[in-house]
Formats: sequence, structure tokens, C-alpha cells
Amino acid sequence: MNLLDETLNNYIEQHSSPLSAVLQNLNRDTHLRTLSPMMVSGHQQGILLQMLSQMIKPEKVLEIGTFTGFATICWAAGLAEHGTIDTIELNDEYNWFHQKYFSESGFAEKIKVHYGNAREIIPQLNSDYDVVFIDADKPAYATYFDLIIDKVKSGGWIIADNVLWKGKVLHEKMDATTAIIDAFNKKVSHDNRVESLILSVRDGLNIMRKK
Repeated sequence: MNLLDETLNNYIEQHSSPLSAVLQNLNRDTHLRTLSPMMVSGHQQGILLQMLSQMIKPEKVLEIGTFTGFATICWAAGLAEHGTIDTIELNDEYNWFHQKYFSESGFAEKIKVHYGNAREIIPQLNSDYDVVFIDADKPAYATYFDLIIDKVKSGGWIIADNVLWKGKVLHEKMDATTAIIDAFNKKVSHDNRVESLILSVRDGLNIMRKK
């Protein structure tokens, strides 16, 4: 979803920092070679994630939902000197994207891709994270939150993508997925372990800070 009209959206992108050549090529390949290119973070959100990473300078990032690796590279751009990323992707058919573009980005040694079901992988991760980025199957968002909340450092961040779901969260009659996302937003807003703010960037980002 985009809450801005297309003309204003174009203005914002034209007057924001450009994507790196690697991200531009990855974005193009994602649109050419995948069936769901709309899942890629894109220009505005990519620059935002990169800036957030540069501000936080995380030592450890957990990403749930790698897709073709666009957001992964954005997070890697702001890592602390010895920082690393664990990223979880269900579909190992995207492996060639990861090998190619992580290598070209120069961040390959900082990124570990875990292929499989995030519900099974997360409990096996023995790390405390500065940032967790959730961008996988929407019905599992609340489950992911519950699985990772104790793995996030005090003062750390949890960011969930697609939390406005093309504006459907405003509909009086919601479909099943929209209702689940709405319930997730409500759950987070009432959880006293975090402070939260929803931004209307692209399809909505719920930014949570663990107290």
C-alpha cells in the first residue's frame, strides 16, 4: 500500500538518496525472476531500513523472511564493525539470489542464511539481538513476536513490515489475513514490554522498542 499519491511518491524517491548499484540490480532481478516482486522492500523502505541500521549500529540482527535479500543488504549496511545477521528463509530456491547479491554487496561474510521454518529455527538461535525485522508469513507475526521477544536486548528493536496491509486494516469487514494483522497490531500496542509506533511507509512498518 502507498498512502501517498503516485506523483508525490515519485517526488520523494527522486529527492531521496539513490539505491546502491547492487540494490538496483537486485530489485530489477527480483521483478524479472520472481512471481511476487511486490514483496521486495523497494526504494523508500530500503533507504529507511539502511538509515535505521546506520543509526542503531547493531551487533546482531535477526531477519525473518529473506526473500531475495534486498532488506538484508540494507540492514548489513549499518552493522557494527563485527556485526552479523541471521536471516531465515523458508524457500531455498532463492539461494542463488543470496549467493550472488550478498557476495556483490561485500557483506556475505556477515550474513548467515537459515533455510527452513522460522518457528523451528528461532528457538535454536542462541543469540541476543539488537534488531529483529519481521517480514514473512503474516498469520505467524504474533507467533514470531512471542518467540523473539526474550531474545531482544533491552533497548533493542523489533520492526514488522506490511502492518497496514494495503489499508485493509481500516475496513469494517476484514478478510482473515487482515484480521490477523490487525490483531497483531493491537497485541503489540497493549504489550507493556515494548513501545510501538506504526509508520505509513509503503505498506506500513510497526516499529517497536523493547523497554
